[in-house]
Amino acid sequence: MFDPREKIALFIDGANLYAASKSLGFDIDYRKLLGAFQKRGYLLRAYYYTALIEDQEYSSIRPLIDWLDYNGYKVITKPAKEFTDSMGRRKIKGNMDIELAVDAMEQAETVDHLVLFSGDGDFTTLVEALQRKGRKVSVVSTMATQPPMIADDLRRQADHFIDLSSLKGEVGRDPSERPQRPQQNNDDDFDD
Repeated sequence: MFDPREKIALFIDGANLYAASKSLGFDIDYRKLLGAFQKRGYLLRAYYYTALIEDQEYSSIRPLIDWLDYNGYKVITKPAKEFTDSMGRRKIKGNMDIELAVDAMEQAETVDHLVLFSGDGDFTTLVEALQRKGRKVSVVSTMATQPPMIADDLRRQADHFIDLSSLKGEVGRDPSERPQRPQQNNDDDFDD
């Protein structure tokens, strides 16, 4: 499936990967994820795409974004759009498909094998276009959930489908191992 001589790039649809790993009952250890694909070939780039809610004072995803940015990932974000649906419910939309597709098409000039972490069927056309450029495309998602989290068209189009559940031992960690956020301390911590 992977040739050690290949130049590889990872394209991670952050929300999609999070939902898939959560449904499988584990967290992604992003340090292990990089290591796992560095063993498979020459990992040239690892992109992580996510939308951020800008008006929140603290976003739970901010520490992850900062860590990824300092530890080998190219993080691409944009502000999420907030709207009210027809039922009056507050909804947030933050689709990063175009950004991911443009970056993948640009990297197709340089890399041999693109690994897409998403089950979104909208990416089927992207996979076809990359293959027409002579590139190998692997898709990582899961069929081990009900319903499966990968669109059938996307799975069939990919050169290789990697079920995320098969990577659990290599890139996963139990949610109970999640690093704890430091507690805010209101006392003055200054030495006189």
